[in-house]
Amino acid sequence: MQDLTGGQAEIEVRGSTVRDIIAELDRVHPGVKDWLAEGNRLKPNFSVAVDGVVSPLGLLQDVEDDSEVHFVAAISGGRVD
Repeated sequence: MQDLTGGQAEIEVRGSTVRDIIAELDRVHPGVKDWLAEGNRLKPNFSVAVDGVVSPLGLLQDVEDDSEVHFVAAISGGRVD
């Protein structure tokens, strides 16, 4: 994401849900929403962690004023024997 944020690793924005956070990030750094979401869902290759807990609610996950939100690229691959 740092390509979209001018190299910033951490950005402070406000929002009450992950959807709000993404909308605000996109306002400040256009292109973030298209990179993270498809329609009303997080893209399948991303997970979101709020305060260190990966959320199954995706964009609907509530966020507190002091929450840390991390977008995590899904890891896949490997070999099954």
